[in-house]
Amino acid sequence: MPENSTRSRLAQSWKRTGVAVTAATAFLVGGAYVHANAATPQSASAGASATVSDATVSDVVTAANTFLNTLSTSQKSKVLLSFTKANATAWSNLPCGSTCRVGIQFSTLSSTQLAAAKAVVQAATGTGSGTGYDQVSKILAADDVLGQSASGYGSGNYYLAFLGTPSTSGTWQLHFGGHHLAVNLTYKNGAVEGTTPYFVGVEPTSWTSGGTTYAPLSGMRNAMLAMLGGLSSSQLAQAKLSTSYSDVLLGPGKDGQFPTTKQGLAVSGLSSSQQALVLAAITPWVKVADDTTSASLLSTYQSELSGTYISYSGSSALSSQGDYVRIDGPGVWIEFVCQNGVVYSGVHYHTVYRDHTRDYGGEFSF
Repeated sequence: MPENSTRSRLAQSWKRTGVAVTAATAFLVGGAYVHANAATPQSASAGASATVSDATVSDVVTAANTFLNTLSTSQKSKVLLSFTKANATAWSNLPCGSTCRVGIQFSTLSSTQLAAAKAVVQAATGTGSGTGYDQVSKILAADDVLGQSASGYGSGNYYLAFLGTPSTSGTWQLHFGGHHLAVNLTYKNGAVEGTTPYFVGVEPTSWTSGGTTYAPLSGMRNAMLAMLGGLSSSQLAQAKLSTSYSDVLLGPGKDGQFPTTKQGLAVSGLSSSQQALVLAAITPWVKVADDTTSASLLSTYQSELSGTYISYSGSSALSSQGDYVRIDGPGVWIEFVCQNGVVYSGVHYHTVYRDHTRDYGGEFSF
């Protein structure tokens, strides 16, 4: 499909009007998210309705302008950049600072500026527990924990940029990230055009502070475990990949390099309850975006389940080096992999969420 047609279709399907989208209202059924317009037979009465946010792109633009108004001219020059392929793809999962990413560094901001910067990210991301802004905040906190044991880590080593001018009429991207995090949200004419790539990882995988235990990626891992755990032994055999993976396949610098052939187990052959587990496994990644956008996009991925495949490598326990799981659909692409710890013993997690047609809003060819 031509890029202009794709963008037009997305603008219509993702346009946010400030009210909840009835068709995208989600219900928690049997431990898995399913939409009210789901193909699965569960009814709305089986669970409680989940309320979606009534935030609009204009709220993100307002927060962005509030942040910009706290900055000096020289600081603005680091934040307001051109929406080019080079700038958009300048993200990494490494603690490599400005050598591998663009934007203004959090550690250079005053407390007022930092609060305003975080308010932008908060306005643009989801409101769920363990997803969206809550997860983003915990990834930054994990880097502070990591920084207590090794140099070069910490929440101050994260960067924020606006690629293009924030507005409700033009095309621009909110570009934010640092070690173990890359958030790329693309906007066009007041609508969300793309929510990927989204890279998220964590080390340590969990820690306790003030009597509270934090595990930012536990929801993602548990959803994948439930998906694999719902398969029969013969289905697991079909889903098993012959290739071993030490990291995600489509990490930084791998834009557009999707495998030409889908591998693993076809979701089309699964039962409705198994398909619900696949949709539930997709959900935590999609919810990086604001609630209305993520609900609409999840509904799209649900409609594409018949063309989606799931696969894994290593062990389905997702607890050891090389344990890997993938969801690959017409649109959605998600990978989750276990790696040996770099600073801490045990494993740490890397994961990436991409979309075959919507990465960077579909603005670039790869």
